[in-house]
Amino acid sequence: MKTENFNELIASIEEAGKIHRNELKASEVHEFPEPDVKTIRKNIGFTQSKFALFIGVNVRTLQNWEQGHRHPTCFARVLLRLVEADPISVFKNLHIKYDNTLIEGQSR
Repeated sequence: MKTENFNELIASIEEAGKIHRNELKASEVHEFPEPDVKTIRKNIGFTQSKFALFIGVNVRTLQNWEQGHRHPTCFARVLLRLVEADPISVFKNLHIKYDNTLIEGQSR
């Protein structure tokens, strides 16, 4: 690694430490809003158990999200946004066997 690149990396790590200790404000913050999990699930016509299977979480986890007891992680929020925008594409990419009848009211 070139000395210039190494020094830039060290400076970046030091800056991250200052941000973490609230000594410095981050220049950019990216946040994903809390998804309305229940609405997303109902919009594609899935039961809780079917939707939990679809996105790869435990049914109890899904129930906790829907009831506001727990909140989806950042990665789950991204997945939920993708499901909300285009459930068929998500299903096709997450599952080997694709059957259009599994997503009621949606077409290819």
